[in-house]
Amino acid sequence: MALRSGFILAVLPLFLFAGAINAAPYLPKSDDQVLERLPFKPNDPLGREMAQLRAQLQRDPRNVDVAIKLAQRYYGLVAEEGDPRYLGYAQAALAPWWSLPEPPVEVQVLRAALGQFRHDFDGAIADLTKVIERDPKHPQARSLRATIHIVQARYAQARLDCTALSGIASKLIATGCVAMVDGLSGKAESAYQTLNAEFKAHPEASPADQLWVLTRLAELAQRRGDDAVAESHFRQAVALGITDTFLLAAYADFLLDKNRPAEVVAMLKDKTPSDTLLLRLVFAERMLNLPSAKAREATLASRFQAAQLRGDTVHQQEEARFALIVQNDPRKALSLAGENWKVQREPRDARIFLEAALAAREPAAAQPVIRWLDESRIEDRQLSSLAQQVKGGPK
Repeated sequence: MALRSGFILAVLPLFLFAGAINAAPYLPKSDDQVLERLPFKPNDPLGREMAQLRAQLQRDPRNVDVAIKLAQRYYGLVAEEGDPRYLGYAQAALAPWWSLPEPPVEVQVLRAALGQFRHDFDGAIADLTKVIERDPKHPQARSLRATIHIVQARYAQARLDCTALSGIASKLIATGCVAMVDGLSGKAESAYQTLNAEFKAHPEASPADQLWVLTRLAELAQRRGDDAVAESHFRQAVALGITDTFLLAAYADFLLDKNRPAEVVAMLKDKTPSDTLLLRLVFAERMLNLPSAKAREATLASRFQAAQLRGDTVHQQEEARFALIVQNDPRKALSLAGENWKVQREPRDARIFLEAALAAREPAAAQPVIRWLDESRIEDRQLSSLAQQVKGGPK
């Protein structure tokens, strides 16, 4: 899960919910070639801005300020559309500086952001550490490095970066960062109360920051078992009118757990470019026995197969869920969940690992998750229930 606005432009799942690609970015053969019809409405200000930026960069490909701004816009579109092609377009904009050992600071931060999206966490951490050595008060570098540490369950290191945000990022964002760590390490109640109070104290916060905080509050409430409060936060976030893949996926999972698939279909029926959201739509349509379910399942299966052929392992968590629920192949799901756990260790990663181990009747395989639950002291009612089932199974 990557972070929005002060947290590097967008609430993007580092693990992530929005899809990613490992292949090199596609480069056009000529300046006249159409790469993509971007999803803008007539007279859309962002569409006009991006057209102007592309034209400027075409005239002067080494204008670093224009390249950075264009790459940031493409990166932001990943959060909105869930389409991984924008990552390649962002990298292409930064091509003159991409391979430099020490590119301009903002290029290096974007290179780290794109790298973490492709699960090159080591490369991203290396870039961010170099940025922080050059500029210890760079808020995006600190927040993104904190996020990667959180995704990989390095909570002590994450807390150091979150604490360092005090005074260099808004108080709301700095508080939210610490609350993320606390919420995963035995302090869920205090994390929720502190972040909620800070949120109420800052009604002037930007819509992007509000969305990020509301999503965090919803997650914390959901883990504590307070579903009514969680749904209230999810609804508040959706009402902001910002299309965000991470938010929609998290809310869809919440609704699916509550056996409300019709609401998921209504919310996601037009969001199929995102593999992450298509997966939730497939689950919902299967629950409703809709005739469109089979075709969507086939589409998603082909996308997963194409990713495997590319050597792309970013979607292992989602593919594990697909294997378990759609393909009814618990052993395949367990294998994918286990490989995914080697890279990222968030609650949703733990959940599919535990579910797959139980379905495959191999509870011992989930011991890495049990150790994480014990060591982190995370408070999550759903994970605790699954863990008890695993511990009660055959040794």
